[in-house]
Amino acid sequence: MDAPDPQFARRLERGVLAMPLAAELGLAFRKIEAGAVELEIPYREQLSFRPGQMQATAIFAAADFAAVAAAGTMLPPGWVNATIDCALKIVGPADGEKLVARGRLVSAGKLLSVAGAEVWSVREGRETLCATALATARNIPPSA
Repeated sequence: MDAPDPQFARRLERGVLAMPLAAELGLAFRKIEAGAVELEIPYREQLSFRPGQMQATAIFAAADFAAVAAAGTMLPPGWVNATIDCALKIVGPADGEKLVARGRLVSAGKLLSVAGAEVWSVREGRETLCATALATARNIPPSA
């Protein structure tokens, strides 16, 4: 799969990491490829609902950022995208040192793209699935 923007990885990482919420979460990209991304969010007590366990909002953010970023890798130069729908299913606790989210493009359209993500809780190098998500993103052309 070839991305229409040869600078997609740099553009995507810069755009996402400029968002205040991404900075607050400590989000970092581990991989950016055409149609797929991997990111992580470290455990912090401020993101927990009880000691040692991340709150659902942090899990949702990891899934949403990963899915919509994966869709964003296939946008033409100058375009951006924004989440318009995301369904998250939590299947296990987020009780590790960090979350790792892997997003993948499902369907790229001109107006809408669909992407999915799995979120893993990582403890001592061992990954345990804690959530899966399906998201729809609105593709937005550059301003005139």
